Amino acid sequence: MIGRIAVGDGAAISVQSMTKTDTRDAAATAAQIRRLERAGCEVIRLAVPDIRAAEALRGLRAGTKTALVADIHFDHKLALAALEAGVDGLRLNPGNIGSRKKIEEVVKAARERSVPIRIGVNSGSLEKDLLEKYGRAVPEALAESALRHVRILEDLDFHLIKISLKASDIPRTLEAYRLVAGRVDYPFHAGITEAGLLLPGTVKSSAGLALLLNEGLADTIRVSLTAPPENEVDVGWTILRSMGIRRRGVELVSCPSCGRCEVDLPGIASAVAERLSGLPHDLTIAVMGCMVNGPGEAKEADIGLACGRGAGVVFKKGRIHRRLPEKNLVDGFVEDVLELAGQSPERGPGI
Repeated sequence: MIGRIAVGDGAAISVQSMTKTDTRDAAATAAQIRRLERAGCEVIRLAVPDIRAAEALRGLRAGTKTALVADIHFDHKLALAALEAGVDGLRLNPGNIGSRKKIEEVVKAARERSVPIRIGVNSGSLEKDLLEKYGRAVPEALAESALRHVRILEDLDFHLIKISLKASDIPRTLEAYRLVAGRVDYPFHAGITEAGLLLPGTVKSSAGLALLLNEGLADTIRVSLTAPPENEVDVGWTILRSMGIRRRGVELVSCPSCGRCEVDLPGIASAVAERLSGLPHDLTIAVMGCMVNGPGEAKEADIGLACGRGAGVVFKKGRIHRRLPEKNLVDGFVEDVLELAGQSPERGPGI
């Protein structure tokens, strides 16, 4: 359990992200936590580089019920302070926080609070001896690093362990998880680290996580993007929904547009998506641009709009609901979606 979120052993796969503010700036960090909550983030990790950041955790903890994980490196006192502040999880590598006595202190405090520890191995911060042994951060090196840290915790009879093995490319990441999966039975936190800017990072993360999820090698996920963390959450949920694993919020089905389209479909679809962002209901809506595939897709959705020359037809639960003139396509369709979701058009979705 990370706070109220179950991880592993058949629990729903959860979506994580990480704040990108300076944790010491409590107001900015709290505001970002609220935005992540609205996006549906279930576990939020915060960097804790010094004692001021650790001290800020107490107020941040009091301001949210969302599970919080402290990201700790090198200084075991920061881990102890984070636990005192009430965090729900730690991300650290036992081997880089000092002597065995220091590790024992952290493990004792985590055990007393039933706080799990994630062993987080990244290709960019692998131990020097492993880099010398393997020449580079190959999957075998990532796996050996993780198992080395697992043994430290197991020797202390601590088993609330979660593991991640992340590289910035898919083949190394996938193989590292496969290697460790054959050796331990702890839950996996999965993702492709430093995946990149919004578009390429989304593509890389989607491809990598789809493979990991399909092989049962992910119990909780984080999409790592050079973009606002809310985007990471949106992409994470979209991946889970696309694979039929979990559903949350609105899924928009829209056609790519072609020479048959006689309306501004990109503009219409974008406006509908923006107006309905934050709608908390699990709905599939379709916005289609022509009468070839449009009616069929619109009928299959909970509610759909099939556009033609100068007008569009709204389908609700597979039946024609009404026709709308082109000038009223967005307003009219959004109104129908909100009505189906039981939301007031005046208030808007999720407000």
